[in-house]
Formats: sequence, structure tokens, C-alpha cells
Amino acid sequence: MIESTPASEAEVPARRADGSAISLPAPAEAPTLYFIGVTTGRSSIRTVFPRWAGLLGLDGVRLVGIDLPLHAPADDYRRVVDFIAEDPLSSGALVTTHKIDLFQACRSRFDRVDPLAGLMGEVSCLSKRGGELIAHAKDPISAGLAIDAFLPPGHWRDGGGDAFIMGAGGSAIAISWYLSRPERGADRPARIVVSDLDAKRLAALRAVHGEIGTDIPVEVVRTPGPEGNDRVLASLPPRSLVVNATGLGKDRPGSPVTHDARFPPGGVAWDLNYRGDLIFLDQARADGQVRVEDGWVYFLHGWTQVIAEVFAIEIPSGPVFDALGAIAKETR
Repeated sequence: MIESTPASEAEVPARRADGSAISLPAPAEAPTLYFIGVTTGRSSIRTVFPRWAGLLGLDGVRLVGIDLPLHAPADDYRRVVDFIAEDPLSSGALVTTHKIDLFQACRSRFDRVDPLAGLMGEVSCLSKRGGELIAHAKDPISAGLAIDAFLPPGHWRDGGGDAFIMGAGGSAIAISWYLSRPERGADRPARIVVSDLDAKRLAALRAVHGEIGTDIPVEVVRTPGPEGNDRVLASLPPRSLVVNATGLGKDRPGSPVTHDARFPPGGVAWDLNYRGDLIFLDQARADGQVRVEDGWVYFLHGWTQVIAEVFAIEIPSGPVFDALGAIAKETR
């Protein structure tokens, strides 16, 4: 089911081809940014956005959440995208969990696709310019900014280590792309390992790296359960980065590893989630050998990158970004 959040916001009833009910937001009465996710009503952005809008000169702009189940029917994604494209005051959208599925379902709906979105086969931002609907992949930028915020320059150059990313969705493609960039020189992991239950997603990630010609090893591992991720963890050298990009702990309960998992000494455990159970980070803390990072900085960069694109404004690092971060921190 498609739901706008909060539940009190007006909705327009509709029917799928099979007769089942769906709902879309009512036509916007003011410039509106949409948040397409799974449990958007629980996100801090609901409280943060109105204050951010005031600081950024976007007074009167509304934020409306649209919830879709994981791997929703393709027609549901198309209905949402068509609504945003056709509604005059719908300005654009941030896409979270559905980046790949929405892109695959709606590519023919986009008037333009930015180069990173085309390369990675995902969309994290929809914007409108001159009547055109444009698909953007902002994750490579926001993921890189987040990584550089918690990993010091020279982390891999000076001490080695791998990167292990659990989950092969859009965020994993973006992170692995950023970490493999030749311009990073020697400050890259010795290898990148990506695991997932879905063989098709692993193949898509491998295809991206094949197209760009990554010159460091990128290995994919199909792991039907957390025990498989435990085995990869056990193979990692010290100082490795371990990433939960599965959505487990936020969109679904649980963790991608078991309580018997052993983390690489001196490494970093990064959960892309900042809300939810965050069991993965609890497991990393209990292990006692790694530093833990949640997805808060990633959240900040992800949202500010999309807001800047949709409303054609500059949000530079420095005082403005720091002020936005301070406002958001009050909601944690």
C-alpha cells in the first residue's frame, strides 16, 4: 500500500489493475518535497525539515512522506513518479530504500538521467527543471562525504584493511564506487567484498564495477543468512571497514550478522541506519575491537544534497551545514 504520512494528510484513493486499493497524496497546495521510503513517519526529518526550510529561505515548502513496502509492485512506483511529474507544485523527491526498484520501474518516465544514476542503475533524488523530470544518484556524493567525516585521511594507505559491505542495494553500489575511485590513490581498501541474499543485485553491482574498470578487487558473495556474513567477517584483516547497508535494524528487524560474529581488530563498524533497533552496532560494541558509527552524518548529507538539487540552492560545507546539523541534533 502507498501511504502519505502523517496519516492526517489528505490522500487520493485509487485502484490497482487487480482492484486492490492504493492511495496517493492529494495535489500539492504549496511547493512540496516528497520522501519515498518504508517508514517515513518515524524519521527525524519530519521534525527537522520545517526548521531547515526556514534557515534555507524555503518558507512554506512542505515535506510529505510516501510509504511503500519493500520491493513494491512496479506500477506503484510508476503511479508515485507520474504523480510527482504531473503535479505542478510537487517539486521533487528523496528516495531511500527503493532506489534501484524505482529506477528500474520508472526509467522510461524520466526526461533526463544524470550520469551517476545511469551508471549505477539507481535514483535517490527526483527534481524538475523546465517541465522535465530528472533522476539523480546522490548517494555516491553523500556516502563519500560521510566516510570522509569519520575515517581520517590515510586510513587505508597507512594501515591497510578491506571494506566489507553487507547489502547490495543502491547505497552499497555508491559506497563501493566511492572507495574504489582511482583518484583516492593508495588510500583505498585492499579489496571490497559485498554480500547479499539476492544474486541479481550482486550481479548488478559487479556490472557497475566492470563498466567503470575498477582496479582493486571487488568480490561478491551470496549469503542466504547471517552465518555467511560471519564467515566473511572472520576473513577480514585488521582495520577493515564493515558496513550494514541491508536496512536490517530499521526497515526490518534484526542484524546481518549473528551474536557470534567477530569484528576485525582496529576496524570500523558503520550502520547506515541512525534509527531503529541498531542491533548490528550493539553487536560491534559488545565485540570491543572496533569503533562504531551510525548513519547520522550520512542522513544529514543525503538530505542536504537532495534539498540543494531540488530547490536549486547552495548548501556549502561550513557554517550553513553546521547550523543544519545542530538543528537536526536537537531531535536525536
